[in-house]
Amino acid sequence: MGAQTPEAQRVDLYETLYNSRNPTRRWLHCTRRDWIMARIAECAQERPGRALEVGFGAGIYLKTLASHYDEVYATDLNDYQIDHARAQVAGLDNVRLLIDDITDTRLPERSFDLVVCSEVLEHIADPRRAIDGIRRVIAPGGLVLVSTPQRYSLMELTCKVAFMPGIIELVRRIYAEPVLETGHISLMTGRQMRDALEGAGFRIRQQFKSGLYLPLIAEFAGPAGMRFARWLEQRLRRGPLSWMLWTQYYVAQS
Repeated sequence: MGAQTPEAQRVDLYETLYNSRNPTRRWLHCTRRDWIMARIAECAQERPGRALEVGFGAGIYLKTLASHYDEVYATDLNDYQIDHARAQVAGLDNVRLLIDDITDTRLPERSFDLVVCSEVLEHIADPRRAIDGIRRVIAPGGLVLVSTPQRYSLMELTCKVAFMPGIIELVRRIYAEPVLETGHISLMTGRQMRDALEGAGFRIRQQFKSGLYLPLIAEFAGPAGMRFARWLEQRLRRGPLSWMLWTQYYVAQS
């Protein structure tokens, strides 16, 4: 068999993250998934109707969106992602999969009551242009649900070392499951992210942070290390060291 394409490798990684044998890795990603799913349900109670997910990746939110919204549009950049997602939405007549680039979108203006954009902005060279694209397609008073890594989180700082040539092979052996470079090219601090949303005309209604990654403890301390990281995260979340947490989340309104 030939080597997997980068797109296939990325999908395999997505599916590993939420079922990882490593307790910390699994916790970091499941926490984000569960927070966003809960916010989707809340947003649907306030603004039902039509939803859009920008860059749906593994498609983990598609069924949740379909259960809460009359119409769901889900976009990504390549055919492989679209083909992979078709099996997940089989039988869901209210989900439409499309190839689209939010920085130069062809979607109709002012059309969506909710836009979900999770772990996408950091992969875009000009994330502010993507936020402007979201602003273009969201209906007046509509809601946007965004998550993206924090620029100086312990996870992102560690990744700069972990993905160096030679070291990444050691990391893969330690985890014994898919580990790929993040492809994060546009990391933002919390202040930069808030400025970008407010600069595009959004009013931030809710903020949250999660994901304390502790190097070596995450890899070698097992469930006890995960429990310690979770305990410490709760104490850091609202303090001056919250920049250490991996993911920042926002619910904002147009």
